[in-house]
Amino acid sequence: MIVSVNKNIIPFFSIILTCYNRAYILEKAIKSILSQTCLDWECLIVDDGSNDNTTEIAKKYCDTDSRFRYLYHSNRKQAQSKNVGILAASGMFITFLDSDDEYATNHLEIRQRILFQYPDVEFLHGGVRVIGDEFVPNRDNTQELIKLSECIIGGTFVVRKEAAISIGGFDEFDYGDDTEFFDKAEKMGLVIAKIDFPTYIYNRNSIDSICNKMKKNL
Repeated sequence: MIVSVNKNIIPFFSIILTCYNRAYILEKAIKSILSQTCLDWECLIVDDGSNDNTTEIAKKYCDTDSRFRYLYHSNRKQAQSKNVGILAASGMFITFLDSDDEYATNHLEIRQRILFQYPDVEFLHGGVRVIGDEFVPNRDNTQELIKLSECIIGGTFVVRKEAAISIGGFDEFDYGDDTEFFDKAEKMGLVIAKIDFPTYIYNRNSIDSICNKMKKNL
């Protein structure tokens, strides 16, 4: 089905979906976006130089639904891919979805409702359900494991576009760029709220995730 979108209307959410050689799992993430009860979104699929058939999969959805856009660049790693998406986004709020994760069907609806209720909030985060191992390396001491409930989960971020730009986007780190982004937002004095609705589905079973690669080295 082709979804017609008025290009003059600013979407509420711009979903930044970064990927690198994730063709084997990308459609699962995309389908979870299409299943949303909230329809007021666009999705920017930012391909970080994949050499599998990611392009073919992404373009299939772009050709049938104008809410999807596909951006490709040479391999620059995840932080720069997120920054490319932020700058290209047209929505009021930027949010994220890692290519191996999913949204529950009411994920965007709940966050939109909260942001309508609390219009001063500039940065919303929290609300994750973990599939698999709940322990990851500690950013401050990667030889130590901590529970994900103690971590900042970047996929749950919902931030006003102008705030994301004023923060300076994401900085490149081997591990923990989401936490650094959050720390910068706090230092800037953004109005931040945390919620507990566990509708971001964090898949810890991906063999090529950064956390799993680091954990193998412990």
